[in-house]
Amino acid sequence: MALGMAVVAMAKPSSFSISADRSSSLDFSSDCATSNARSMRNLVFVVNPRGANGRTGKEWKKLLPYLTTRLGNRCNICESITSGPSHAEDLTREAIRDGADAVIAVGGDGTLHEVVNGFFSERHPVELEHQSRHSTALGLIPLGTGSDFARTFGWKNDPYEAIERIVRGFRSRIDVGVITGTNGNQHFFINVADIHLSAKAGYFASKYKRFGNLCYVIGALRAFIGHNNQDLKIKFNGGEWEVFQKVTAICIGNAKFFGGGMKITPTADPSSGELEVVILQDFKCVKSIEVMEVTPTGLTYVQSDGEHFGFLPAKFFVLPAAIEFFS
Repeated sequence: MALGMAVVAMAKPSSFSISADRSSSLDFSSDCATSNARSMRNLVFVVNPRGANGRTGKEWKKLLPYLTTRLGNRCNICESITSGPSHAEDLTREAIRDGADAVIAVGGDGTLHEVVNGFFSERHPVELEHQSRHSTALGLIPLGTGSDFARTFGWKNDPYEAIERIVRGFRSRIDVGVITGTNGNQHFFINVADIHLSAKAGYFASKYKRFGNLCYVIGALRAFIGHNNQDLKIKFNGGEWEVFQKVTAICIGNAKFFGGGMKITPTADPSSGELEVVILQDFKCVKSIEVMEVTPTGLTYVQSDGEHFGFLPAKFFVLPAAIEFFS
């Protein structure tokens, strides 16, 4: 089996407007003696206490005193605890509309995925009420099972290092991928989206998170049972449909890693304005963005950032420099 790799540049939708400047910084250097509540930055930490079998919640409690020491005299620190699936999206939208200077995901790739989706509403970026020029940055304290997105930057699962990145305040704009399903609904991803065998493996892995990184091995074994390569129709950059036979999986990377450390899209760069597409096929190297089954079954899995999206057909594209990110 061979790996096919290709970089695909996608145009951003005309309704989405961004700044051309990809880097900036938040000034957290003001002295507490001269700061007041009105000038202090507002940071919202969205915490998934159940992440990594409850380890995230325990680690977060240990982190709070250190976080307060490092930022408490410069920023208003708001703790938002999730209560269930998709709650992080709602908390993020509320924080942005209330004027938060940054929303920081505390947890794994699943929490980060929900927070990223919270930056958008009805296909458009969420904006501060009555002040559309306000920009909210995205941050990450990786405390999850896989933390694959953090690996692209060479970061460890070290929450104290993550806090220091936030203290430094340096931000750069990163891209966000988009999946559009048959019903027209859009879903946003920041790491890797995938189709067929790898997506099916991810679906099953999510059922065994209680086993830590072993969940990815269990998911892969479950996915291989009864697996058949699938003939798929693929459209490149809005061109003509082409048929590719016996496709095992397709991975569409905004970043490099998935599945607990597998470097599946090795040259993907979330600040490139492009998505890297890798197709696992019978000894062929090809490209892909828009995908459907040749013979519709409705059973070819699609996922993004480790979260089950649904089934083919689906279309994937990129929003360049969509979010400011603490880097």
